Amino acid sequence: LYEALGWDLPTFAHLPMILGGDGARLSKRHGAVSVMAYRDAGFLPEALLNYLVRLGWSHGDQEVFSIDEMIRLFDLKDVNKAPGSFNQDKLLWLNQEYIKTADMTHLIEQLDWHLNNQAIDVSNGPDVTRVIDALRERSKTLVEMAESMKMFYQDFDQFDEKSASKQFKPAAKPIIKALIDHYSQLEDWSSTAIHDIVKTVCDEQGVGFGKVGQPFRLALSGTGNAGSIDVVAELVGKERTLARLNLALDYIAQHSN
Repeated sequence: LYEALGWDLPTFAHLPMILGGDGARLSKRHGAVSVMAYRDAGFLPEALLNYLVRLGWSHGDQEVFSIDEMIRLFDLKDVNKAPGSFNQDKLLWLNQEYIKTADMTHLIEQLDWHLNNQAIDVSNGPDVTRVIDALRERSKTLVEMAESMKMFYQDFDQFDEKSASKQFKPAAKPIIKALIDHYSQLEDWSSTAIHDIVKTVCDEQGVGFGKVGQPFRLALSGTGNAGSIDVVAELVGKERTLARLNLALDYIAQHSN
């Protein structure tokens, strides 16, 4: 057709085929989904773009590229001839790297859809930028981050049963009561002061950090899935922290034989 119209033939090129983990061409059978499904799953657009570019192209050992770097460095001579293999774990790792370093304004914009999807109102709690900074190092996707943000903005009246049966045993009762007594009197509600009280309770009760930290973490989060408990408690706030510790005491009382 080009020749019939008297046009010069362009130079055709394409990236290599993408294969699934079994070596077959990637298809829905491998869980391949639309681009928007990756948005829904909490992947940043630039992370997905970076991953797809790297499936068929490389620039030395560099793994993470800004969009400007992709544009500037991409060259067809560096495109691999061999097929690329889609690896979900590698994509998750790359997405986490982007979440760690993303501009705060951009991250909030991308996170907003997920917060709305989980009915999280960030006006009902601490500064959202501080919460994001506390979570971004350990969040692989924006869905994970939004899920973790619930404990800062939503109250709860139940604990994860599996975690509670392990952490809220009768032996935890004096520990939680001691935390309540100390935190009720604490005026400097800072992560440093909160951490110092945890150490004080460990000394008073003659137990290791885990015996205090684990039930405290569960009381704060409801699930036991939380980061540094002193930072989490500071952000949750004194009133909510004390309310959740008292809720933990009620749980122990109701489940003690």
